[in-house]
Amino acid sequence: MVKTVYVASLVSSIVVNLLFMIINIYVGGEWSLSWSSKAAAEAEAVADIACSGHGRAYLDGLVGDENEPVCECNTCYTGPNCSHFIPHCTADADSGDPLFLEPFWMQHSTSSALVVSGWHRMSYNFHDNTLISQHLESLIRKLHAFVGNAVTQDRYIVFGAGSTQVLSAAAYALSLANSSSSHSPTRVVASVPYYALYKQQVEYFNSEKFKYEGDAHTWRNRSESDASTNVIEFVTSPNNPDGLLNKAVLHGPNVKTIYDRAYYWPHFTPIPAPADEDLMVFTLSKLTGHAGSRFGWAVVKDETVFNKMVLHMQVNSIGVSKDTQLRAFKLLKAILEEGAQIFDFAYQTMKSRWERLATTLSFSNRFSLQKIIPQYCFFYNKVRESSPAYAWVKCEKEEDKDCYTVLKAANIIGRKGNVFGSEDNYVRLSLVRSQDDFDILIQRLQKLVSEEDGAISM
Repeated sequence: MVKTVYVASLVSSIVVNLLFMIINIYVGGEWSLSWSSKAAAEAEAVADIACSGHGRAYLDGLVGDENEPVCECNTCYTGPNCSHFIPHCTADADSGDPLFLEPFWMQHSTSSALVVSGWHRMSYNFHDNTLISQHLESLIRKLHAFVGNAVTQDRYIVFGAGSTQVLSAAAYALSLANSSSSHSPTRVVASVPYYALYKQQVEYFNSEKFKYEGDAHTWRNRSESDASTNVIEFVTSPNNPDGLLNKAVLHGPNVKTIYDRAYYWPHFTPIPAPADEDLMVFTLSKLTGHAGSRFGWAVVKDETVFNKMVLHMQVNSIGVSKDTQLRAFKLLKAILEEGAQIFDFAYQTMKSRWERLATTLSFSNRFSLQKIIPQYCFFYNKVRESSPAYAWVKCEKEEDKDCYTVLKAANIIGRKGNVFGSEDNYVRLSLVRSQDDFDILIQRLQKLVSEEDGAISM
């Protein structure tokens, strides 16, 4: 009897405590925060540091004398709140840091915000003993179906630390697939101008499995190349640096193709049809702008290639960070919930930047831009111009053989043409950086063009 009374008393105490806890948490018809309240307050306090609109403060960033977060200023701005402009600074148009999307996420702070518990996903694996979030994979498939830029039905999806790791895994998987019929290394090629990472990865890892051979067109025309040689061709479409929708140059039973589709989104290019290649690589950085999160994925048709890529990821890094996958999940969920908003914002931003740049250089007899033919876009249901991530600028004068040096003298830093396997009279200028970076770039170009002999009056 005493035991029964004790148990009843204990149960009653637990119930009362739970009720008090629920009442304390659920206030005024809304759930109030408990353990996450301090983290949320810290995040909002840092986000509210304005930095004059020319910088940002971060929880894990620079700190002041009292260990409080302080502003990290954009290029050409300085001072405690980034309000001081440096008049003669250099326009940075080198990197592909996609900061142009930062204002979009500031406008959509609620849908994209993320609070993570200290005990979130501490295991190596998910509940199904895999390294990938099935919910995130499902969102990726839904996103491609919504945009209409890739076929994912009856395909496998591999996650990686940005497209950088995914591209490496793809090359390893395809070189292994090819090596069964040959003891010589698989040749790796890409069409000039090509994304420099392909060459850098092959040469850096210095594997016996593959060897970089340069331009795909040159390889095709070489007399010593024959149908028995194993080849991997990287095809960047839209291309980095010139924005063209490239197609494979090489074909045959011993040719494997990796399509780098990082920029195949409506804000950079028309979407004439869903991509339907055997192996396609995408990245979060050029979709949402979150380059620092390091998340990419591949859509793979062949199960054997898929399994080899998964094995590479397991050996290389035991998969992608669970925190990264959670953030990617939150961002893609926000995109799908809000429809075309991110694509409309990004397209209008890139379209405006391209038009401003093209107008500026239209007054020049010294510089020219790449030509991209308008195409029908099924996402926007109209014929439209491209709005590329980069300007592929050519110095037209004979004496301007080193275009990088010409622009550097005008306080503009781009990326040399030879980095992309091209001639030095080309330079890539990035259009995806912050608005401050782009505005300074235009100012420097306008000044440079206005100083030309025989330039059209601006």
